[in-house]
Amino acid sequence: MTAKLPFPVVLENDVVRLEPLTMDHVPDLFAAGGGDEDVWRWLPSAAPRSEQELGKVARGLIDDSVHVPFAVVLKESGRAVGWTTYADVPGFEASVEIGWTWYGRAVWRTAVNTSCKLLLIDHAFSLGYNRVLLKTDNLNLRSQNAIKRIGGLHEGTLRRHRKRPDGTWRDTVYFGILEEEWPEHRSRLGGRSNLS
Repeated sequence: MTAKLPFPVVLENDVVRLEPLTMDHVPDLFAAGGGDEDVWRWLPSAAPRSEQELGKVARGLIDDSVHVPFAVVLKESGRAVGWTTYADVPGFEASVEIGWTWYGRAVWRTAVNTSCKLLLIDHAFSLGYNRVLLKTDNLNLRSQNAIKRIGGLHEGTLRRHRKRPDGTWRDTVYFGILEEEWPEHRSRLGGRSNLS
């Protein structure tokens, strides 16, 4: 039996506020990363070319029963700069995935990614999950390195897992963090501010 997904909540620290994704976030999100091929390269959707296209992707995610999406809002500006989700992990008990994440290029290599992961992983373990899954395209080395830096342990690679928006096959690299591993990683990450 799979774990039940978390309820949408607001999570925040001194860098970001994660709030349930709504259509009101779309203008900021499009300004942050709409149409940017580099931002959308490894995502399951092609780069949106208009607010309307991004709105369709956001609406699909909001209405999807296997994701709990959050807008990533910079505390400093109050503007949404990306999104991230909790997702269902079929076949694993008491596990939750963090994924379908993107950030506008302006916040790459800043404290945003680490701040988001700290909030999401802390919250997941506080709810009783025993494992957090993170996965990415095998070609997305930047994401793999970021996952390793927060404590993700490589668990395997699913070959030809799914097709990319361009029609090529994606191999998916899986990483996991167990509840008992997190305190050490959490302590190490507490003082780091430049891990995206």
